[in-house]
Amino acid sequence: MKNLHDILFQPKNSLILVVILSLVAGLFGGYYGAELREIMSGKTALVSNIAVVGSENGSADNTNSQIVVPESVLSDEELTMQTVEVASKSVVSIVVSADQQVTERSVQRISPFGENLPFVFEIPKVENKGTERQVIGGGTGFFVSSDGHIVTNRHVVLREDAFYKVVTSDGKEYEAIVLDRDPVNDLAVVKIEGQGFPALFFGNSDKLRTGQRVIAIGYALGQFNNSVSVGVVSGIGRDIQAFGAGQTESLSDLIQTDAAINAGNSGGPLLDIHGKVIGLNTAMASGGQNIGFAIPANDVIPVIESVQKTGKIIRPQLGVRYTMLTKEIAEANKLLVDHGAYIFGGGSIAEPAVMPGSPAEKAGLKEGDVILAINGIDLDSEKNTLVHEIMKYKVGESISLKVYRSGTENMLNVNLEEWKR
Repeated sequence: MKNLHDILFQPKNSLILVVILSLVAGLFGGYYGAELREIMSGKTALVSNIAVVGSENGSADNTNSQIVVPESVLSDEELTMQTVEVASKSVVSIVVSADQQVTERSVQRISPFGENLPFVFEIPKVENKGTERQVIGGGTGFFVSSDGHIVTNRHVVLREDAFYKVVTSDGKEYEAIVLDRDPVNDLAVVKIEGQGFPALFFGNSDKLRTGQRVIAIGYALGQFNNSVSVGVVSGIGRDIQAFGAGQTESLSDLIQTDAAINAGNSGGPLLDIHGKVIGLNTAMASGGQNIGFAIPANDVIPVIESVQKTGKIIRPQLGVRYTMLTKEIAEANKLLVDHGAYIFGGGSIAEPAVMPGSPAEKAGLKEGDVILAINGIDLDSEKNTLVHEIMKYKVGESISLKVYRSGTENMLNVNLEEWKR
């Protein structure tokens, strides 16, 4: 599968970031595995039967054949190989197809002075031959439940008029449907029919440490399924701005890794050395050396649980356009605070600072306000970003905001509502 186009990302330092999506014929579009097996190595046995979504505490609807490589006396190399062998069977490729216009080009020869004269004009001719379903892109995903739920990036399955197919590591193909696309984060959940699929187990991404060994698996360049790269967590709490398909999107609190992430890896798992999913690969730096980004596992788990319980992704909404403050932004706007979420408009009616009718507007938030804390938790640009804190709550819950405005601090109560699409 050839790449025609990448979605570009650009963070605050102007480094170009590329959404790791393999595209064919200029549109959007991953890879999979079959069933896990029990592995014995010396005194070490892999454990099966972890519950539903696979968070560390478990979740309870049904039981999956999930396996995690445990800590053991194995060397790092042996442990890595076992982890890859087991986890690769849960990774899938997602192939994207669409009905494309088919044309045939030819040349029409015309002689205005008669057929026997040597003066002939050649006129290009394009003939419409109808439509044909063609592969236009691809990305990666992985099983999160035994009944065929797969998580991936939203940009992999962005087109609502496209057709999606999942291919497993043993070459089996399944028609897939998109259950929902996350309105807040670059996440989506798709499903295929069947039972007994091997779901990966989620770790606690809040416990990640810089320098921790990680493994990335994905559909590299849209051609090489289940390609593996190994590296470390090279940063935590990164924020980037995503640009592509005529849209701008802020991605916050990302994991940075030097494990090589290539086009087509979108939606693949970032694993710890024991096979637990600690992130979902989503972007890489263009022009940098192995600078990739993944959405933390703890941001992915609620999305999966929401779809399994309600059939869709339900997100609480505050309704503001903002950036997390830095000292530079604070100085440029002559603010007396240097942390929090700074509310600002995009300069047009289509990009208001506070969305009309939103919980933020009802609570009295205004452009230029800085949200300093939510329920007593101070906001910052590293771990406690605005979206990270808001996502801790459910639709209908009330939260207390500490807000800086014109040199004073105020307390506002906000009732969160469901994200409107």
